[in-house]
Amino acid sequence: MTSKVRRRTLVLGVTATLLLTGCGGNGEPTSSSGGNGLEKTTIKVGAMPVPDPVSLHIAIAKGFFKAEGLTVEPVAITGGAVAGPQIKSGQLDITQNNYVSTLLAVSKGEKFKLVADMYQAAPNTFTIMVPKDSPIQTVADLKGKTVLVNNFRNIATLAVTTQLKVAGLTEKDVKFAEKPFPEMGNALQAGQADAAWITEPFITANQSKLGFRKIADTMTGQTEDLPIAGWMASDEWVQKNPKTLAAFQRAIAKAQELVSNDRKELEAMLPKYTKIDAKTASVITLGTFPTSLSASRLQKVADLMLEYKYLETPIDVKSVIATPSDG
Repeated sequence: MTSKVRRRTLVLGVTATLLLTGCGGNGEPTSSSGGNGLEKTTIKVGAMPVPDPVSLHIAIAKGFFKAEGLTVEPVAITGGAVAGPQIKSGQLDITQNNYVSTLLAVSKGEKFKLVADMYQAAPNTFTIMVPKDSPIQTVADLKGKTVLVNNFRNIATLAVTTQLKVAGLTEKDVKFAEKPFPEMGNALQAGQADAAWITEPFITANQSKLGFRKIADTMTGQTEDLPIAGWMASDEWVQKNPKTLAAFQRAIAKAQELVSNDRKELEAMLPKYTKIDAKTASVITLGTFPTSLSASRLQKVADLMLEYKYLETPIDVKSVIATPSDG
């Protein structure tokens, strides 16, 4: 081999190595180092072990994210109070959060964006329950009583307050106390409170195991078909990662559509990431799984928050929604 051929072979080898490693001439990774030119090919996504974010797990299992060149690592969270700081610190790229908490944070100056829809209420998916031998029969009987909620000043307290209004009461007529959903049944049974705002699968579990009674469906009247939860990211992250965001949005929408049309897919997935067994998964009452964010639907949440003094000034939710993009 001549020296000219050897030099040419060496140059080709170096060029190939640079291309394979995704590095520029300075040895640093290029900004687009993955499939489909995504800014980030691996992201951490916060999700609670409840039915609401089932589409995330289905999109992973079905390869919807992989088809977009995206690897999603789910991270278990306990709720929006934890997820917000994790989004701000960069520990999470995207997270599940209820809309009331997100809009409340935005009203206080937080730079968050809603990037995809997740879960919408249906009848009997969020109820006020009491022990079977409780003297409480109606919402009006809650005056002076203690009601358990999973978080203060979020969708739980807002939903209960709308039902108190119907009964001629206000939130000042009851005492709210925080308790995680899995602990509410035992706490109520032990007399630590008088009633609890409960969602599935805990509605079914507490009915079957403890004989709890429902005194009100909190998703009726003003809260009928209320949007409950969606996917949230920081405004900075959205601006820096348009292609990654678009890939996430496409995959989630595909999974949401699958769940909406085939409950069996949902029932098969729930036991894999929650403590819901197959039998319970087949009978619990669930809401709906919208495939896209609707400003008109979400405005209902913001308007309700304004009416009940959760917001001091109106919010146009269009300003909070991250516009879908092809990157």
